[in-house]
Amino acid sequence: MELRLERALLAALVAAAVLLIALPGSAAAQEVRLPSTPSDKAPPGYRLTPRAVIAIADRQGKVVAEKRKRGPLRPVAYLKPVSEWQVSYFGGGKERAQVTIFDPNGKVIESWTGNQVPWKMARGYPGAFGRKLNAPYVWLPLCALFLLPFIDFRRPFRLLHLDLAMLLLFGVSHIFFNSARIDISVPLVYPVLVYLLVRMLIAGFRPRGRPGKLVPHIPVPWLAMTLLFLVGFRIALNVVDSNVIDVGYAGVIGANKIVHGHALYDGHFPKDNEHGDTYGPVNYLAYVPFERALGFSGRWDPDLPAAHGAAIAFDLLTMLGLLVLGRRARPGPGGTALGVVMAYAWAAYPYTLFAMESNSNDSLVAMLVVWALAAVAWAPVRGALIGLAAAAKFAPGVLAPLFARGVGRWKTWHVLAALAAFVAVVAVAFLPFVPSHGGLREIYDRTLGYQVGRDSPFSVWGLYPALGWLQTVAKVLAALLAVGVAFVPRRRSLAQVAALGAAVLIALQLTVTHWFYLYIPWFAPFVFFALFSAYRSPVLETAREPAGERRLEPVGA
Repeated sequence: MELRLERALLAALVAAAVLLIALPGSAAAQEVRLPSTPSDKAPPGYRLTPRAVIAIADRQGKVVAEKRKRGPLRPVAYLKPVSEWQVSYFGGGKERAQVTIFDPNGKVIESWTGNQVPWKMARGYPGAFGRKLNAPYVWLPLCALFLLPFIDFRRPFRLLHLDLAMLLLFGVSHIFFNSARIDISVPLVYPVLVYLLVRMLIAGFRPRGRPGKLVPHIPVPWLAMTLLFLVGFRIALNVVDSNVIDVGYAGVIGANKIVHGHALYDGHFPKDNEHGDTYGPVNYLAYVPFERALGFSGRWDPDLPAAHGAAIAFDLLTMLGLLVLGRRARPGPGGTALGVVMAYAWAAYPYTLFAMESNSNDSLVAMLVVWALAAVAWAPVRGALIGLAAAAKFAPGVLAPLFARGVGRWKTWHVLAALAAFVAVVAVAFLPFVPSHGGLREIYDRTLGYQVGRDSPFSVWGLYPALGWLQTVAKVLAALLAVGVAFVPRRRSLAQVAALGAAVLIALQLTVTHWFYLYIPWFAPFVFFALFSAYRSPVLETAREPAGERRLEPVGA
């Protein structure tokens, strides 16, 4: 029965991937600003004059407060589509305030100051990220589906309850983000990340088995059926109610450039995504099959199916990787069950769907690191897969020392083979795209250099620049951790590698100046495996374990 169940799940995932070529997509419409000269004459088709809209904007409380704070500001009126005006206030070489006014009645639609002037994603626009996923009637049932199968009413204080609840606790920060309160949403992320870091460090350095069944009250075949429903739900929601953010748009642009023999890093990305060349070449190569199959109009259309197809495929392949990982971690029905449970957790976890609903490339990272963990027994393969991930979004490169070491005891030739494969893959990925003018320096400036050097209000380091010294300390500690896990512990299991991989990625995310909820799927699969594999009891077994069961060892110990 277990073999038939596994085959059915794999067939369903493969079939869903094949059907991608028939899926439509969508993309965010681009705003066009038409500058006007301040005067007493209304532009054609508009009722108000530039002077009138500036007078309206001058009376806004946020504008008054900003002038009081910074002194005189220079107003400039702009025409916007759909009968709207924008009044921008400049001072010290920067836009300090922005007001949008509806032309027919002169009412103020929105007004912004501070970080919300340059960062539209900080304004809490409904559905800008995740669309209907943010609705309570979608979000809360997913949270319940994610948490309820693992609740053991006989052991209400077991640690897994708290661990899974903490994974959902990002949602508290998210509520404030959607309300345009990044001053609250950003700091609330860090207690959750720190908790997960500590838990993964403990699981990585001092592993222990946990009593009780992983899924105490719900048969795993029921979870498998629910998994199939969730897969269909995720695909359907992506098709009918998702948007393509700039990340997915950039992937399709880069794929189109590769297909037509154009340079990737020549600075010629479209103006509506001028920094879209900030990723590694593997990211754009991953979009090539979808750009070829589903096409690209050359614009950020309401219909961008290649980005949808890529996001869905990355998601499906991550779940398939989790199924394979479970089978590799344990032989027989227990491995099938573990794979089903991990794939189910991925499908029910709101933040993996958040990435899919935004049609970003973040599930590409998850897909590659999951398959690297599944292939950890083969040194060149695991090194090559981490190399692919690093050549896509750079951050997974911090996993290279950990995956070079692999499982078990230190084996020098295995370490060298993994590192050689990592370096070779990164080199082969980048060399064909080195620009003729600027060389490797140009690639660095447009990719990693840009990412490291940009400002962002989506971290405590960006919100509070005075903490720069603490960010430096955090970076040093994160680097030491990334290197140190190659040497300690002296012997490690597959579950320990997963836990330490999650710890390294979380430590990195704690140091970055730009952090966003889309990064959670990078470490989520590692966390699932580290937590779930601590339960050695067969989750398909119907009999209850005796109360005094022995202490159990983690997977691969």
